[in-house]
Amino acid sequence: MHLSRTSLMSQAPYPLKETIMNSYRLVACSFHDELEALATLQQSCQILYRDSDGDKQAVTTKIIDVYAAKGADFVTLQEGTVIRLDHLISINEKPIQFANPPFTCS
Repeated sequence: MHLSRTSLMSQAPYPLKETIMNSYRLVACSFHDELEALATLQQSCQILYRDSDGDKQAVTTKIIDVYAAKGADFVTLQEGTVIRLDHLISINEKPIQFANPPFTCS
């Protein structure tokens, strides 16, 4: 089954309006690259993240997409869950890494 980004975004665990209203914290390029590699290789991974209520959630699944939309970056999981990257806590027990100024990937 193929879902468009629009339909996936409507399944986000938090309202997109909330996502846009909260300032987004950019993840480090190296961490973003690791997420893209997991998606490309279709490797199962352990993901710890905060949901819209701020509660920790843990899942073991595959990342099927990593993308930017509406001023933030997101991952889509195999079961359709969409997570804003700065809501991640860790992937495979590796803590999320945030970008430092000047916020460029080179």
